[in-house]
Amino acid sequence: MVLSNSETSNPLQAACFVERENYYLQAQPDFAAHAFIDEMRTAFDPQAPTGFTMLDYRAALDCEWPATTPVMLARYAKLRRGETLTSELAAGGETYYVIAGAGVSRNRGDTIEWRRGDVFCFGGGAATRHAAGAEDCLLWVVTDEPLQAFLGVQALGTRTHIASALHYPAAAIGDALAAAQRREVTKGSASNGNAAFIFSSQAGMVRRCLPYPALMLALNSLVAGSSQRPHRHNSAALTLVLAGERCHSMIDGTRHDWLPHAAIVTPPGQLHSHHNHGAGVARVLIAQDSGVHYYLRSAGFSYE
Repeated sequence: MVLSNSETSNPLQAACFVERENYYLQAQPDFAAHAFIDEMRTAFDPQAPTGFTMLDYRAALDCEWPATTPVMLARYAKLRRGETLTSELAAGGETYYVIAGAGVSRNRGDTIEWRRGDVFCFGGGAATRHAAGAEDCLLWVVTDEPLQAFLGVQALGTRTHIASALHYPAAAIGDALAAAQRREVTKGSASNGNAAFIFSSQAGMVRRCLPYPALMLALNSLVAGSSQRPHRHNSAALTLVLAGERCHSMIDGTRHDWLPHAAIVTPPGQLHSHHNHGAGVARVLIAQDSGVHYYLRSAGFSYE
């Protein structure tokens, strides 16, 4: 990591003292759950040009940089057919879900050919170039840029602490979900077949960072007519709706109805649950900053 040089050049003038009582009164502002509906509609506009639509919640978070939660920044990446989009994100890692289209992405020496329903990841600290195929493409992207900004560091161009590029094809994701659902049904547990699994890597399992140090990505499902047991955890969560009709989330007593491919932020520590009143299986992709909490031993998961 490389420290930013943003302090004054005079160390004596930069130094100060804060009384202990005043320090503990400087609590970070709470923020409410929020559904990013306008951003989803902007990204899905057929006339939208190639580029990013950020889910920027910095005003609610009272921070100086773009952020969706204190640790995560999510965005939609639109690519018009035959066009390219290049970025160099100040992140420790980049996670992508393909909402629509097919194309190819390159980062350092890694190349991933992707299509609808795929998940793929790159390490941070280098430029990523996306190229769309014969149709318009839309990706959902999650990074830990706000964490890097808060720490005042930038990711180095090395991957000694993480796996190289990762690719989870849609077919493999479907097989993993089906296997998880069979296991839940066999258990006969209170989950009612509401299966879930976490995206990881061999290196991620060894270091328990799933697959990058700060972030975790999971796929959750809800069978028709079922509800998730209310729970809370210290990590913030971003829930991207993949499938589900007549579904909603309850977050801190407030109902948030699901819309396809819209994202909902759940603040840390708030009691929440997901509910499926439709006729089919509902699926959501969930990104959390729980990698940080796992490392700090502060996950704080509990049921109501």
